[in-house]
Amino acid sequence: MLNVVLFGPPGAGKGTQSGNIIEIYKLVHLSTGDILRGEISVGSELGLKAKTLMDQGILVPDEVVIDMISSRIDENPDAKGFIFDGFPRTIAQAQALDKMLEQKSTSISCMLSLKVSDEELIHRLVKRGKEMGRSDDTEETIGKRIQEYNTKTLPVASFYAAQNKLHEVTGTGKVEEIFRDIAKILDSYS
Repeated sequence: MLNVVLFGPPGAGKGTQSGNIIEIYKLVHLSTGDILRGEISVGSELGLKAKTLMDQGILVPDEVVIDMISSRIDENPDAKGFIFDGFPRTIAQAQALDKMLEQKSTSISCMLSLKVSDEELIHRLVKRGKEMGRSDDTEETIGKRIQEYNTKTLPVASFYAAQNKLHEVTGTGKVEEIFRDIAKILDSYS
């Protein structure tokens, strides 16, 4: 089973590259944001619990998110693997994910970390904000999101580096060239 953590700051191209990975490698996409919205929309017990917390402005606890991911994995017993997008965001989440996957007799195969300069990220996100009318893609909010990523999320890369699972990929250039670099890494796991 090929289980991939797709990692990188906002605007690094995770959405674009996860689409390519899913299409070619037939992995199941696990986006925590999508999972939360899905659980809430179907009114599941976990979804109701998450909605109650979110309505109070409280972050959904790691255990609830892990339970949701675990459910999705169980719902896809024939999957060739999973791509984790937007999770884990902290070392505690990475440890909980590893523990949960171990209970299912699998593990994270690798982390693909898209490396893009802050200047390029700002350029991409401002452009996206203008093209898509996204109010969260202003230079001020982008700077805060990049800083938040660098201080709180980036340490997760060290967690997987310690397990020899981290692969850094240059996230600038043509989409096809970036994907070619990603495919070389993923092919080494099959």
